[in-house]
Order: sequence, then C-alpha cells, then structure tokens
Amino acid sequence: MEKWSGSAAICINEYQQVLMVRSKDADLWAVPSGGMEAEETPEQCCIREVKEETGYHVQIIKPLYIKHANINGIQVKTYYFLAQAIGASQGIQDPDQLIEEKAWKFLADILKLNHMYPEDVDLLRFLIGM
Repeated sequence: MEKWSGSAAICINEYQQVLMVRSKDADLWAVPSGGMEAEETPEQCCIREVKEETGYHVQIIKPLYIKHANINGIQVKTYYFLAQAIGASQGIQDPDQLIEEKAWKFLADILKLNHMYPEDVDLLRFLIGM
C-alpha cells in the first residue's frame, strides 16, 4: 500500500484567529499543510509548507497529534503542530500553485467555510477554547 506523510500548522494569532488557506481548484479551506520532502523532518516540513502557502515564517510551539487516514488506498500520516507566525507575510510562494488565498479567520467564520478536512474543525474549536 502506498504511503504519504506530511505536516500541518495550526497558527492562532493574538485575536484568536486561525491562519487558513483556500485552494485554487475548489472553494475549500484548510490549515496550511503539505507533504514531506526527502530527508525532511515533520517540523521542517511544517515550517516550509506554511512559508510556501502563506508567506509567513513560523516557530513551532509544540506538536499536537498525528492524524492517520486511508485516502483512496493511500496510508496518510499528517503531523499537526501548534505554531506561531513571526513577522509579516511575504506573500504566497506555493511552487505547486494550489493556493488561491490566505487569511486569518475567526472561529465563527471558520464554521461557515467549506473545508478540505472537515475533521480539523473540532481541533480548532478545542484550541480556541470553545
């Protein structure tokens, strides 16, 4: 069975907003995430993916959990991290050109969005304190 590993960042700012990205091909939102490259640690992957998809440099605060899923016969393992954005965004730099937009969203707004990974909403609720 094919395997895929990646990382995702949950970035929450001082206003309790979450950094989200919207895909180009569909009106679907998600936290910044992506696949690990060769010889890359989950932490390095997380930092790189946030930079590419949002233009923000991040510092990892702590690991949150590892999500395991089977998607179309592929064993998926995603490492989730709580991270803090540092400085201003340098703009979307996605080499895959999959990201249309980045935005800081309040939880009330996140609950109304179409999600690429709907299971992440419960984690966001928990982290923001609802």
